[in-house]
Amino acid sequence: MPDIIRLLPDAVANQIAAGEVVQRPASAVKELLENAVDAGATDIKLLIKDAGKTLIQVIDNGCGMTETDARLSFERHATSKIRKAEELFAIKTKGFRGEALASIAAISQVEMKSRMRENELGTRLLVSGNKVECQEPTATACGTSIAVRNLFFNTPARRNFLKSDPIEMKHIIEEFERVALVHADIGFTVSHNGTELFNLRASQLRQRIVNLMGGKFNERLVPVKEETAIVRVTGFIGKPEYAKKTRGEQYLFVNDRFIRNNFLHHAIASAYRDLVGNQAYPAYFIYLDLDPARIDVNIHPTKTEVKFLEERSIYSILHAAVRNSLGKYNISPSLDFDQEQIFNIPPVDQKAEISAPSTKDYDFNPFASAPAGKPSGMRSAGNASFPKDWTELYQITEEREVQQRNFDQEESTPFETSAARPVIQVQNRYLITTIKSGFVVIDQHRAHERILYERNLDTLHHQQKSSQQQLFAQTVELSATDCALLMDLKDDLTKIGFTLDTFGGNTIVVNGVPSEALQLDIKSVIEQILEQYKNAVGDFQIDHTERLARSTAHSLAIKPGKRLSQTEMIDLIDTLFGCRQAQSSPNGKPVFLNFSTDDLLQKFKSV
Repeated sequence: MPDIIRLLPDAVANQIAAGEVVQRPASAVKELLENAVDAGATDIKLLIKDAGKTLIQVIDNGCGMTETDARLSFERHATSKIRKAEELFAIKTKGFRGEALASIAAISQVEMKSRMRENELGTRLLVSGNKVECQEPTATACGTSIAVRNLFFNTPARRNFLKSDPIEMKHIIEEFERVALVHADIGFTVSHNGTELFNLRASQLRQRIVNLMGGKFNERLVPVKEETAIVRVTGFIGKPEYAKKTRGEQYLFVNDRFIRNNFLHHAIASAYRDLVGNQAYPAYFIYLDLDPARIDVNIHPTKTEVKFLEERSIYSILHAAVRNSLGKYNISPSLDFDQEQIFNIPPVDQKAEISAPSTKDYDFNPFASAPAGKPSGMRSAGNASFPKDWTELYQITEEREVQQRNFDQEESTPFETSAARPVIQVQNRYLITTIKSGFVVIDQHRAHERILYERNLDTLHHQQKSSQQQLFAQTVELSATDCALLMDLKDDLTKIGFTLDTFGGNTIVVNGVPSEALQLDIKSVIEQILEQYKNAVGDFQIDHTERLARSTAHSLAIKPGKRLSQTEMIDLIDTLFGCRQAQSSPNGKPVFLNFSTDDLLQKFKSV
């Protein structure tokens, strides 16, 4: 049998290796920006065309390269960052693998110009598919300019898997923000198709966050600072009341490197416990500084995964640091934490007349006796006391007892129109109505979600839904990534009933909304739609249309806790059982539960 194992040609091996480093245009942007930072640049320009598919260019004023270094930089595992294996355990630079330029050049056409300050002329290289086509002296500015054109030109299958321009641009902005947030001392300029998106001057960290995330962020930030023998924690966290329904403003950096770490994220999130809702995500920009020998960043080519030598200790320190800052903020809302502040309670005027407290609950005043025939908060029956809402429930039942007996005699199917049947809302969450065999309990949120989901699917596939124009247009400020995603979904959201437009920067103008959103907070609705949509992106079993139908239905459906009128309850039930699949919500959870009379009899017999 002949030998079948062969060494891959360099061109093939380089393309395979490139797939680990350059997965999309944003990956190339990250590598080029980090190289510019490592070169000591104080000013970096990022130029993008067609979301990086046509052009990615990074221009810096860093140290530049010699002719030999410029040529070697395109070789695999050629790096100036490390000399021996021991240095892998004390990494202080962004890049150190020596794979970035080689991987980028393997699947694109690259032009590099570089000059050191002490040299009169620089070097120009043209590399295509890892083949050097030209190397010559050139007149160029100090520093380095790298232009990456026609990404994936020689791997068309991978190019076909790229998303739309807004989605790819969203990822580019995310990578840019992660670099810009740890280098506030560097000026950055970003342009896309000739339009300037960011122009950031060197500044303090707080100002850099505000410049990236929007002017309103200044009032939302609370500083964090904690120093221990293990780790130094600095940065800013968001005030609890500004927590959003979407992720995306959570940044954790270790030694000026963006990382993902669910364990440490939990330390921050748990510090907000009881201050924000379960579905709210507070913003944070937290920087951990520790001995490089105590971490290992050499896990993945993207270097966003990190191993810690003392992870549990860092968890406790980080959690305590965030809790301390939140506690300090709760005592003193002022952001000037350099000045110690205590509870400032003004002295009471001894001559002032103190009036009795008033109450807004006119049905219950603990300082007055109840009028005849009117409850004072509790109603008595014999030796038992019944809450007021229980009594109302009993009254509703009594009023419809005769109507129910007549209805049961005529009932032919369990889900006919409920206009004549009794419907009761319990805890402003569940609807209870009778059927011939017993009764059914309906989750009002899941029921409305199922209704809206099927309506949205029909609308997206066949027709456009009417939009309720706002008397006064509302503006919503989003992060750059969420703004890009929303604009990508704009056409489909218009079909559902949203009328959206850009207002400059990352601000969106909402001129119209679906009828279901008229009484809702528009900003919260949009944030929740984006969050639900992003959470569903990883589910490859559902397409874009179904993801959007689900996310909008979930965001616009009536929430648990909303009190419904009798007409609203009846209409909800009738519409639900007109759906194609009334039994479950879009994510497969049950919408209603049946309870037979026999079930009740067995329950009472067992006690």
